Amino acid sequence: MLSGSSWVVRGKTIRDLIEELTTFEDQGMYVEISVDGGDTVRPISLVGKDEGKCVLFYFGDDA
Repeated sequence: MLSGSSWVVRGKTIRDLIEELTTFEDQGMYVEISVDGGDTVRPISLVGKDEGKCVLFYFGDDA
């Protein structure tokens, strides 16, 4: 389903992400991240920059 979308493989820019997040009515909602299609989700601990890329980090005990 999503595999044919170009953003799936190229990713999103900070601008793209901010634009999408502003559409959420509840701006106090927590943001989590998944790298396995949603089976496992983790809160974002830190947003950083590494080699010209924005990176979302999770530093929980199970990381």
